[in-house]
Formats: sequence, C-alpha cells, structure tokens
Amino acid sequence: MPGLYFEELEPGLVVEHATRRTVTETDNILFCSMTLNLAPLHLDAEYSKDSIYGQRLVNSLYILGLVTGITVPDTTQGTTLGNLGFQEVKFPKPVFHGDTIRVRTEIVSKRESKSRDDSGIVYFRHYGINQRDEIVCDAARAGLMLKRSTVDEPVNA
Repeated sequence: MPGLYFEELEPGLVVEHATRRTVTETDNILFCSMTLNLAPLHLDAEYSKDSIYGQRLVNSLYILGLVTGITVPDTTQGTTLGNLGFQEVKFPKPVFHGDTIRVRTEIVSKRESKSRDDSGIVYFRHYGINQRDEIVCDAARAGLMLKRSTVDEPVNA
C-alpha cells in the first residue's frame, strides 16, 4: 500500500504532494449540479460579474474534496481505518476556473487510540495552494490510522 502507517506519520512531517489539478468550469458545474448547490455565484456568469470577485467562484466544498483527495495516495491509501472529521476548514482566497491547485500536508500531532490496539489517531493539516502560491484551503482533520505492527507481513514462498 502506498499510504503511511501510524508509526510513519510523525509530527513535523511535511509532504509536498506531486499531484496537481487545474480546476475547470466543468468541474465546478458538475459538482454544483450533483450537490444541488445552485448558488448563482458558482453558476451564473452574468450575476457573478457584479460580485466582489467579478467572476464565478469554484464551489469551496469541491476544493475541500480535491485537496483531501490529492493527499490520499501519499498518506492514507490502504492505511486508514477512517476519517474522523474536520476540526477546522478555512478558504482564505477564492478559486476561479483555470486555477491550478497543489497540496502540502503537515502532520500536526498523533496519539494512541484509547479503544483500539491496531491503530492511532493522527492530526493532519492540509493546505491547498494555487499557482500564485496563495493558500486557498486550510483544513485540519483527524484520521484513524492503522499501525504497521498489527499488519501481517506477506510470507515469501
């Protein structure tokens, strides 16, 4: 599995994720349609011309999902038992169609699980950063992470 185990996720670890994504108008329209978010600030170009941004904004929940998703292969794929929740999410700058998002993850802290011997809780901080090096998403979350020491190692035949 490409994800990291509880023992490998040490506070202070920083992961600069290689995957980047340019956000398109189609991404925004599809996400808004699927989630029934019909806010004109996301969908109506004429309405948005008169907004403080002068154009449509990409749906912030799409950005949160994108930022979180980009982190999976490098941090939690196959090694997480579940996302325990987001403690705080901020969107300091808007995202527009054509912006390219990259992600940096920092391990803030971790602790042993009080109810499970096979896992521990890791506190992640994910930063979505645009092509202008502006933070567009700042998300703090907790994940229940599997311990390597509890995984049966494959036997070579």
